[in-house]
Amino acid sequence: MEEENKKAGFPVLILLVGLGIASLFVWLFAELAEELLENELRSFDNIIISFFEAIETSALDTFYILITEMGSVWFLTTLSVILIGLLWWKAKDKWGILFFIIAVGGSGLLTWLLKQFYGRGRPSINEEIDAIGFSFPSGHSMGSLVFYGFTAYFIVRSRQKRVVKISSLVVLGILIILIGTSRIYLGAHFPSDVLAGFIAGTIWLILCLLALEWVQWQSNSHVRPVHAVRKFLASGYRAGKKKIGH
Repeated sequence: MEEENKKAGFPVLILLVGLGIASLFVWLFAELAEELLENELRSFDNIIISFFEAIETSALDTFYILITEMGSVWFLTTLSVILIGLLWWKAKDKWGILFFIIAVGGSGLLTWLLKQFYGRGRPSINEEIDAIGFSFPSGHSMGSLVFYGFTAYFIVRSRQKRVVKISSLVVLGILIILIGTSRIYLGAHFPSDVLAGFIAGTIWLILCLLALEWVQWQSNSHVRPVHAVRKFLASGYRAGKKKIGH
């Protein structure tokens, strides 16, 4: 029994930490959305927009137009098809493919629903950089965080060398941030839209990854997850009672 608890302990801990982080980001998004509805984000947005206006150059224009395309629907869809093909051809990872599709497709649906609910207008309309429709939250920011975040997960779980994994995480992290800032620089979104997109994307990504890990754990382990969680929590409760008793 003790050995079973040890085997279950780490994945249960990851599950609980992941749910805790997701809950924190839900609270952050709710706070941000409340301030949006109360029109309290204007100063925050104006300060950041003024900064990007001050650094405008023709070179940055070209750079950010290229960067923003890397978070566009057509680009992420193309990369998704390629990644799904690689996952099936190299790893036959059916669960990974399924939850990747749910994550990427679901992020698009969630973005649309949130945009319709809040109905915030954009700073400017520009069809050439996919800046049409409602603004809050940023679809580029949410979509790129979910797609490139899930890609980072696959790389971390792969057999690549540690230096490759770390380098990939750094590059993908920088790319996600650049895609978000490109939307501000190009006038497609308010900074608070981008921040909301990152927060919502983080929540959805964490939930999808936890669901994937849960299913894989259930498929590959003889320990039943629900039973293991109950045992793990019970053992932690008993240990806490003993310490209090002493």
